[in-house]
Amino acid sequence: MSTTKKFAAVAVGLGLVTLSACGSSDSGSDTAGSKSKDVTLVSHDSWAVSKSVLAAFEKQSGYKVRVLEDGDAGQAVNKAILTKDNPQGDVFFGVDNTLLSRALDNDLFQSYEPKGAGTIKPEYLAGQDEHRVTPIDTGDICVNYDKAYFSEHKLTPPASFDDLVKPKYKNLLVTENASTSSPGLGFLLGTAAQYGDDGWQDYWKKLKANGVKVVDGWEQAYNEEFSGSAGGKKAKADRPLVVSYASSPPAEVIYGDPKPTTAPTGVATGTCFRQVEYAGLLSNAKNAEGGKALIDFLLTKTFQEDMPLNMFVYPVVEGAQVPDEFTEYGPQAEDPETMDPAKIADNRDDWVKSWTSLVLK
Repeated sequence: MSTTKKFAAVAVGLGLVTLSACGSSDSGSDTAGSKSKDVTLVSHDSWAVSKSVLAAFEKQSGYKVRVLEDGDAGQAVNKAILTKDNPQGDVFFGVDNTLLSRALDNDLFQSYEPKGAGTIKPEYLAGQDEHRVTPIDTGDICVNYDKAYFSEHKLTPPASFDDLVKPKYKNLLVTENASTSSPGLGFLLGTAAQYGDDGWQDYWKKLKANGVKVVDGWEQAYNEEFSGSAGGKKAKADRPLVVSYASSPPAEVIYGDPKPTTAPTGVATGTCFRQVEYAGLLSNAKNAEGGKALIDFLLTKTFQEDMPLNMFVYPVVEGAQVPDEFTEYGPQAEDPETMDPAKIADNRDDWVKSWTSLVLK
């Protein structure tokens, strides 16, 4: 998910590629000294985990985790495909249900059924193929709104896709490019699920006529264009509607300085699309055993319960608890749009091509 969602890194630029050691800076070796004990996780910019949680895994497993953050989820997946013969790491985290078939069709992953696979809730298992990916988290892509703007203008915030094309919301929405951004693609799929194969293009014609703005990725949309975000306030942004996540409001509270008593942003619950993020062992991983151990770790209750306040996503395993402050300010959508992974696979590229011609030209 793109996830998501790492609000502490407001200044991170779109597409920034960084290599960070999440443990000691020494390269390390196994007890025999014959090979490196590094295991590398390739992900989007929103990867985050508590230091103590990761340190416990490194101590228990003997592996040191290195993380390569490779931009927005869409960019990261595309780069992983281009480098699959000589991958940048061992595990890829962050391919979601909107892009899963692209990764599988390009043989990005090898099969591995992790320990703990039996604890994954059944509703998140759709789209798996011979255990080549493992569900890790879920969240909802939704339009967020700036409460202060709508209060000051005595305007009721939009609640649905239909509302967004009304004249009173003209020039208020910013979204991400569906061809380069996971939330942008998720929003497109949400409209396709809502209006059907024959209706989504007419909807986007209306949205374009109503002044929707399109930018490359989530970081730019949320932190630079959206007036309700901490980053947007500093940048004097002028768009009070943004495609983001249902979990964005609690992040604004938790990272607020000073910390607000209520979320400054809200969610248009009738615009949500359910996203599931996966991890997979890269086909040509140099440290496959370390990669397997890392995927096992991602399914542990310790990691699953650590995710909500770090990546602002929900766990997928049975029995994992979510902190009260997470659900208080950003409950999951009760009736989000969904789409069968097979339908996404059959239509995504054509839809994106049509969307590009319709909206960007």
